Amino acid sequence: MSAKLRAGVLGLGMMGRHHCRVLSNLDGVEFAGVYDPAEGVPNSVEGKPVTKDLERFLSDLDYAVVATPTVYHLEMGRALAEHGVHALIEKPVAHSTEASRELVELFSSAGLIGGVGHIERFNPALQSMRTRLEDGWLGEIYQIATRRQGPFPGRVADVGVIKDLATHDIDLTAWVSQQSYLSVNARTAHRSGRPHEDMLVAIGTLSRGTIASHTVNWLTPFKERTTIVTGEKGALVADTLTADLTYFENGVGTSTWTGVTTFRGVSEGDVIRFALDKKEPLMTEHEAFRDAVISRDTSEIVTLKQGADVVEIAEKLVADGLAHRISNKGTK
Repeated sequence: MSAKLRAGVLGLGMMGRHHCRVLSNLDGVEFAGVYDPAEGVPNSVEGKPVTKDLERFLSDLDYAVVATPTVYHLEMGRALAEHGVHALIEKPVAHSTEASRELVELFSSAGLIGGVGHIERFNPALQSMRTRLEDGWLGEIYQIATRRQGPFPGRVADVGVIKDLATHDIDLTAWVSQQSYLSVNARTAHRSGRPHEDMLVAIGTLSRGTIASHTVNWLTPFKERTTIVTGEKGALVADTLTADLTYFENGVGTSTWTGVTTFRGVSEGDVIRFALDKKEPLMTEHEAFRDAVISRDTSEIVTLKQGADVVEIAEKLVADGLAHRISNKGTK
């Protein structure tokens, strides 16, 4: 490898443009340009060329970001593995569990670093949450509840809300708790006339008994990105839109009010809103992947194996949602 790693982007959609912006400002990396065969794309981005020749483009790269539609991830991954190019693949890592596992095998066999763009792991609020959970701020974790709601973005055509949005929540829940999913159940709805689901309510059980719930949709006229972890000592609430983290401690005081003291649950205690260093998550994600390519240490990135596990859970949610689906008009 040269003194600077040469990195390019495959796909010039919305996320592809963001990746180009970050790569062009990333220390230790030379942004090489973009591959996108679509009609109407510009000739250059961030001062670098946009090409339609994939073979030529891959011949001079150390690593690439795959930001094409999900259905092309496996095809692009095969090409990258064949050319010995490391890859950061946008989530979901592939369109199916089988394709995801094939990507894992392709990059492992080629001795290449493969990562998945589950950007929420790099949100300052969630990174701080995980550290505090590891430090025992909540003690035993009882429940993790996420809400990810907003209007339909218009850029997604090939997957539903589960694979596009809920995959964030599946990954971050397993990551912050350091647990795996034992079981999941789902209720989904198809309200916008598209072939894929646009609303999800899911529940799951994690490997140490924690209950998880996820509310996800494209049908809410405001954006919400909230993760609430409740434990034996209190609760941590992360707002990943603002990168804020708040701690609600269980109260330890006593009350002489009979009507209140008959309730045997927790009481309200101190509240702390943490001051966090709010660095852009996409830049943090790129720094971690760059460092993984250099050091071969994948402990700070989302691995292809972890990304494949997320797709497997997502497909179970899709299947369970379809199994319990009723018509939009309901039943009589």
